[in-house]
Amino acid sequence: MKTLNNIPVLVTGGAGFIGSNLIEALLHEGADVLCMDNFATGHHKNIESFLKNPHFELFEADIRNPESCLKACKNRQIVFHQAALGSVPRSIKDPATSNEVNISGFLHMLIAARESGVKRFIYAASSSTYGDSESLPKVEDKIGKPLSPYAITKYVNELYADVFARTYGFESIGLRYFNVFGRRQDPQGAYAAVIPKWVMQLMKHEPIVINGKGEYSRDFTYIDNVVQANLKAALTENLTAVNQVYNVAYGDRTTLNDLSHWLREILATYDPAIASVSIDHGPYRQGDIPHSLASIEKARTKIGYDPQYNLKQGLVEACKWYWENLK
Repeated sequence: MKTLNNIPVLVTGGAGFIGSNLIEALLHEGADVLCMDNFATGHHKNIESFLKNPHFELFEADIRNPESCLKACKNRQIVFHQAALGSVPRSIKDPATSNEVNISGFLHMLIAARESGVKRFIYAASSSTYGDSESLPKVEDKIGKPLSPYAITKYVNELYADVFARTYGFESIGLRYFNVFGRRQDPQGAYAAVIPKWVMQLMKHEPIVINGKGEYSRDFTYIDNVVQANLKAALTENLTAVNQVYNVAYGDRTTLNDLSHWLREILATYDPAIASVSIDHGPYRQGDIPHSLASIEKARTKIGYDPQYNLKQGLVEACKWYWENLK
């Protein structure tokens, strides 16, 4: 498969942050896109601009329903499985629902995709799978013990995908996302990711709070890099690249202290008063790993992944989007 033009694809969780950005790119590539979402965490506004596109269709349904999964997979060649309940704190508060959605829902999708003759299943894995492993950078074949129910669910996804490859010859590729950020990422709610949350607080001149001393570091990854990885995974004809998991990141790490200062600096170009908004410190958050840094060599070599946005470039783009859309 050299192109996605006229290829029927399914994006689960397509009304979410990553899913909607992926759909936008897929439509640009000429794919016929079915979006499946139950709008538990996704938003209608994220897909509103696609509704008049003749190559886009919305199927409002839940991956916890096996019949819905079968219906969604019918006549689709590629599945991009983005649907999940994210957030480590959410999974600690409610492990049962995280398990239902992220494990049972994932299994329903795998079964439906295999039974429907889907050619390739690309799914959102997570850097949380590295757990208590202290080695840096993170390489795909060296993981530790999970530190949260969410991390367990994402690791089980990888195990199921591997078993389906060995047992049924079913093609899948897992993409371990590292701290993805960018346009359409929801800044609201108790489980908002750190970048959109801080951006909104700074725009409102509200102090931002760093969990701990701010020395924890992350490999923050701009959304366009993640979209590129998904497209590369869909199009690769390298058979040794299939039935593997890959880190999807930029391959650099930034402390929360540095992140907070950069955000304040970038947003101050729109509103100089933001430069003096205070940065405070609170308690460490349960389940957080101290440091995260990905090796992206495997993805570069196997699927041709080549991230175009470093953190600073991504932050400039993200802040511009938030200022223009949510101010």
